Amino acid sequence: METVAANAQADRAPLKTAVTWSDILGRVAQLRAGITSLPEDRPWYVFGIPRGGCAIAPLFGIPVDDPADADLIVDDVIDSGATISVYRKIWPDTPIAALFDKRTEAGLDWLVFPWEANDENGGPRDNVVRILQYLGVDPASDGLHDTPDRVIRAMAEMTEGYREDPAVILAKTFDQKCDEIVMVRNVPFTSLCEHHLMPFVGEATIGYLPGERVVGLSKLARLLDCYAKRLQIQERMTAQIADAIQHHLQARGVGVVVRAHHACMSARGIRKQGDMVTSALRGSMKEGSLRAEFLSLAER
Repeated sequence: METVAANAQADRAPLKTAVTWSDILGRVAQLRAGITSLPEDRPWYVFGIPRGGCAIAPLFGIPVDDPADADLIVDDVIDSGATISVYRKIWPDTPIAALFDKRTEAGLDWLVFPWEANDENGGPRDNVVRILQYLGVDPASDGLHDTPDRVIRAMAEMTEGYREDPAVILAKTFDQKCDEIVMVRNVPFTSLCEHHLMPFVGEATIGYLPGERVVGLSKLARLLDCYAKRLQIQERMTAQIADAIQHHLQARGVGVVVRAHHACMSARGIRKQGDMVTSALRGSMKEGSLRAEFLSLAER
């Protein structure tokens, strides 16, 4: 397998790996050799879990449309294991095999199979098309024809924080002694809720009590975007910003307050308006007088 994009850190862009037919055939041979409970005197009947499993089922035996008719159930990739668990629960006596298992194999962030190689987006565009079809609309219609491409570009833009490094953002500092709180208030941001992939929009106030060095205020805004432009929950994002400042700037104290409106609550489900407020205090900013000063300044 050939790695076509590196992933230096766990919170950076995913590792993209091209899988060849040679890789696939090698793994099929290994899996077949390890399956000893199936008959040797006839071809196996194989159900491929849609969609990736359908592409490899013929390599194991005769494809069938119903798992109940199968000697073997196959898939191309196990991600979290949730899909496989469903099949194991319904068909506990049928062996299940997968070419790749992300739970046990490192470096399998994003696999591009041969049947996806001609798609410049590596498969995601077709997934958007399938979602539109599931909703009962025509992806080829005038208004929706370019929607899958727009969605892919928009998602890439709104998650570009994975390709930013907090250490690099906060690397440029200035030798300036400061015994007071440094704060930037009401910095706007937009993020995507990881539960529904819907936006939450708000403002963040970020303050810190410097150690020996200070950082340009624009870097605090960039740090906010670094974490906001990811699939997020507000509580984690607030803590990540505070922890990054404390760690990389060796700040004596850090305070972060985030206020945001969540579309996943206002546009669906309970459909109620309301802002969510989260805070994270680190170091001396947790102490009485400094805590009160920071929270007072953040409220103005």
